[in-house]
Amino acid sequence: MADLSPETLADRLENEDDPLLVLDIRHEDEFESWHIPDSVNIDVYDTLKESPEQAQPALETLPQDKEIVTVCAAGEVSDTATTVLTELGYEATTLKDGMGGWSRVHLAAELPATGPDQLIQVARPGTGCLSYVLIDDGEAVVVDPSQYTQNYLDLINAHGATLTAVLETHAHADHISGAQELAVNHDVPRYLHPADAGDLSSATALADGQVLSLGSIEIEIIYTPGHTEGSVTFNVAEKALLTGDTLFLESVGRPDLEGGNDAAIRDRAVTLYASLQRLLEEPDDRLVLPAHDPGSPKPPMTASLHDIREHNEVLRYEREGFIEAITANIPETPPNHEQIKRVNVGKEHVDEEEARQLELGPNQCAAN
Repeated sequence: MADLSPETLADRLENEDDPLLVLDIRHEDEFESWHIPDSVNIDVYDTLKESPEQAQPALETLPQDKEIVTVCAAGEVSDTATTVLTELGYEATTLKDGMGGWSRVHLAAELPATGPDQLIQVARPGTGCLSYVLIDDGEAVVVDPSQYTQNYLDLINAHGATLTAVLETHAHADHISGAQELAVNHDVPRYLHPADAGDLSSATALADGQVLSLGSIEIEIIYTPGHTEGSVTFNVAEKALLTGDTLFLESVGRPDLEGGNDAAIRDRAVTLYASLQRLLEEPDDRLVLPAHDPGSPKPPMTASLHDIREHNEVLRYEREGFIEAITANIPETPPNHEQIKRVNVGKEHVDEEEARQLELGPNQCAAN
């Protein structure tokens, strides 16, 4: 059966006039947890594995006037769905590598002038992750890169720049970082706050108030712990705030992923509140650029600090109300987050395939 690359699907989903229907045949609970935007779910996964012809009545309910792209976890059972649909007279194809392939899609968009010559946001719609490439005077830094590092190198090369450093807002627990690979392969420093560095003896420490140079601009480090002990925000040329998982556009980072009892989580919520108050002291026109979006982001995803004050409801609480709101309804713990964190701080090594498998699933870094 013919298949469709995840990158091609992402491009086609951008075209509202494209008569395309994405059919997810996984179990309903898996679909509800994590799926491609605007896809539909018909739970025939087990039926297709055991007796494909018995899935025909359910699949025949689909419209005939649209091309159908079938999706499962890895693209294998969905290939059977494509066969059945084709036999029923549908135009159908299979998403290559399924949701695993979708998780590897990276979309890039240049943001308005914010100090550097170029500020590029890179979004992964399959994971909710956001990362950045900053370029000025031919120098480039990458902030919070994914494990799929070639995406960033291609952007840097396209702008005729040279990678000079890799920055991380914190040690991530929801996806495998590409920071160490970029730093080692290109002999550049990897910057990370020591409280989050774990066993990474090679990481270059960040400190509150420190200033890094990129071309002709400066990047100030603002220490904003709470989500993790070593979380920082990068103040780029006093125009943009790369807030990591401390401040999102509509929420804030959760304080529980470092573990501990209720008292420890409450203490981190107190710390997070103080960090957020520090960020809210910045001018209203600061552009806020987080490391995640809870949905399926299509860049550019950003807002002014003024707009975030207006629309991010959790920021309206006073200290005690904030702590109660953040700790009372803690979301489900992300899968594999402890192992992912160990990998990202040098405490564990996994091969390429295991690294891919570890981060599959929805992003759950926001507090609500």
